[in-house]
Amino acid sequence: MAHVTVDWNPLGKVFYRKIELYSMAWQEAVDLSKFTVSAASFGGPIALIRDDKHFVRGQGSSINKPIIHIFSSAGKEVATVKWDGAAIVQMGWSVSEDLLCVADDGSVLVYDIHGAIKKTLTMGQDAKESKVIDCKIYNFAGRTGIAVLTGSYHFYVANNVEEVRSRRIFDPPGLDAPPSSWVILPHDRGSSLLVAIDHLLYLTDKSQCNKQTVTFNEGAVTSIIEMAISYNYEYLAMFTDTGLLWIGSADLQKVYCEFNTACHSRPKQLAWCAMGAVICYWDDYLDVVGPTKDTIRYPLMDSTVHLVQELDGVRIIGNDAHELLQRVPAAVEQVFKIGSMEPGAMLFDASKEFEKKSARAEEYIRMIKDRLPEAVQQCIHAAAGEHEPAVQRGLLRAASFGKSFLTDMPPQAFVSMCRSLRVLNAVRDYTVGMPLTYGQLEKLTMKTLIDRLVLRRHYCLAIRICDYLKIPKGEGASRILGHWACYKVQQANVDDEEIARAINSKLGETPGISYSEIASKAVDCGRTHLAIKLLDYEAKAADQVPLLMRMKKDDLALEKAIMSGDTDLVYMVVMHLKDNLTLGEFLMAIRHRPVALSLYIKYCKEQDRRTLVDLFYQDDQFLNSGNAFVQDSYNEKTVESKIKTLSKAQMSYQQGNFVFYAKATEEQIKLMEYQMKLEEKYRKSFMDLSLSDTIYQCVLLGDQKVAEELKKEFKVPDKRFYWLKVRSLAESRNWLELDRFSKARKSLIGYEPFFEACLEFSNRIEAEKYVARLLPENKVASFVKIGKFEDAAETAFAQKSEEGLDLVLGKCAGSNRPLANRIQEMKAHLRQRR
Repeated sequence: MAHVTVDWNPLGKVFYRKIELYSMAWQEAVDLSKFTVSAASFGGPIALIRDDKHFVRGQGSSINKPIIHIFSSAGKEVATVKWDGAAIVQMGWSVSEDLLCVADDGSVLVYDIHGAIKKTLTMGQDAKESKVIDCKIYNFAGRTGIAVLTGSYHFYVANNVEEVRSRRIFDPPGLDAPPSSWVILPHDRGSSLLVAIDHLLYLTDKSQCNKQTVTFNEGAVTSIIEMAISYNYEYLAMFTDTGLLWIGSADLQKVYCEFNTACHSRPKQLAWCAMGAVICYWDDYLDVVGPTKDTIRYPLMDSTVHLVQELDGVRIIGNDAHELLQRVPAAVEQVFKIGSMEPGAMLFDASKEFEKKSARAEEYIRMIKDRLPEAVQQCIHAAAGEHEPAVQRGLLRAASFGKSFLTDMPPQAFVSMCRSLRVLNAVRDYTVGMPLTYGQLEKLTMKTLIDRLVLRRHYCLAIRICDYLKIPKGEGASRILGHWACYKVQQANVDDEEIARAINSKLGETPGISYSEIASKAVDCGRTHLAIKLLDYEAKAADQVPLLMRMKKDDLALEKAIMSGDTDLVYMVVMHLKDNLTLGEFLMAIRHRPVALSLYIKYCKEQDRRTLVDLFYQDDQFLNSGNAFVQDSYNEKTVESKIKTLSKAQMSYQQGNFVFYAKATEEQIKLMEYQMKLEEKYRKSFMDLSLSDTIYQCVLLGDQKVAEELKKEFKVPDKRFYWLKVRSLAESRNWLELDRFSKARKSLIGYEPFFEACLEFSNRIEAEKYVARLLPENKVASFVKIGKFEDAAETAFAQKSEEGLDLVLGKCAGSNRPLANRIQEMKAHLRQRR
């Protein structure tokens, strides 16, 4: 137990410890005193660039251009970036571990962890013209923001680099020189700045600036020369030119302590160790100051270090070592504090005695039997707070030992902690270099940790963790394999065939894998042949086709779309070809693919009639071309335009030697010319009337001459003409002309149509005239229709038709009793004759 507490130092009633995380791999190559350092939180990467004071730019020499080095937390170089922009004012890391480099011309370059440029932003025209003289990069609530101070002494803040839009902050009064210090106070709606101009403090945002009142009880202060905000932005530390350290709340409402450091020089760094203490970094030592004015001094072995604020401590990055300074977790203190009588400490001792096979183990267990569940929890939580695997195992063995005496304690907490610690120990390994604490992992979440392993290209470890934690394939292994494949296609020194085979052998038919995404990455890298190979493995044509079009492999895209049977996909390719090729090239591309051609023709019929005609014409489809012109003629508004369009149809039919269609179209044109004349004569529309309707209208209007002309011109059959004329004369109630027409010659259609036409237009008297000329079998029914029941009965009797008599009887039985009796007598008489 003694070795666990050997590096503990008391700060008031709590303890702090400094743990070595790594011995840095860069020891021989890096001297931090000559570099500007920026490190990401949550055990993130470290970026270095040689400090301007130690760098002399040559006359256009690329050799002397500064280089940004990106290292893991263990000091292993990950990437280098040759900086070619203006002087860098500040570097920082985003919440997604992108490196932000802010130059003095206001440009912000964003790189990924491997040094690839992702995008470039700008902080505005003022920053470009008057230069950026100071900058701060911050992370808050899942977003990354940037605040800059320009040479014209204006502040600008971009609250989210993903939606960059810099806003000017309200100027504090009297800001005609750089402020003595300033910090960012982000909040949900944006950000405020706390600006110190000598001893005066101003809280400013985009709309207002308010002076803040702070009282220093330890003496007069002429300037606040350094400020630090805590990791959670709730606490503030200020260092003054008199050596006074002020610790309080970020809203300045509470003061926890004022501590005289007896050092008037500005500290190299002022940082918060979680939320419990403030660290002042001087030349060769660190002072840890608590809210109760207690202090711990840590001498520094390295000449230069860099402090990184974390959720639960401070990382100290030096030339030789990377350390974590943190408050000893409460559970660790409960178990390992010298003289502790906590149940966890007793259980740990009992476990050790049990391993020695000592009877004292039972004594310890008896002492805490009522608090055994609490003891188990303390040992589990203490294991979470330890970095050394051997100590973790000892604590977990103690927890397991205690659980064996409990029958109703659920195992989930113990199992979950074992899994989490195994993952943490794996990512803390020197080869990975992510020194996360358990508290940081809880905040970061396991999903984000796996994403960060993928970002670092530790694909194998990420997949093993997913499998170990039983994460579903779609969210775990499959997704990681997809990222691996996207990285694989970027390896320029490997043959396309080899990469395609390697990816397919590894991925196969794994659910959740999109070969099209991998192929898209290959296209971005300029490897078209590889992309086509990869797309052969893609099962979904809807994912294949768009990428093939993007690669300008239009023939292959069309072929894949047709094979899929998805008409929407075929349409997409066809319209893409239409927009990017000349009409001739386009028709050539689809002519030999019937599915594409028929779908395009269908589209043209509905949307683009002009192109449809051109299509038929170029393909010598004269029948279809003529038919299209005929259909188009129906959409024309005037008779003249209809005739013009039909003339084109006639010409197409003639070119294709379709004699019948050409003759029919010619006759339609003649009819329309007649109709034009009739419209002029009668001021009435004849448009879109058929030949029969036109003749009918002429008779209706009394123009028998034109009706005869039309009959003769268009060789209308006599019977059809009879039918038209009879009905039309009846409708126009020209009974005299109808009678004359019936007597002019023997009717070719009989006289029933004359009779029916008179009845239809309510003239029974005229109808009766034609009964005598009807066929005998129709006379009885005709007399009944006009109400001549006696004549009908006599006719039926004369024809010896009992059925005819029954028909008459059915109509008059109730209304004409005498006639009904006579009909009965007639029927009896007919039966006697038989």
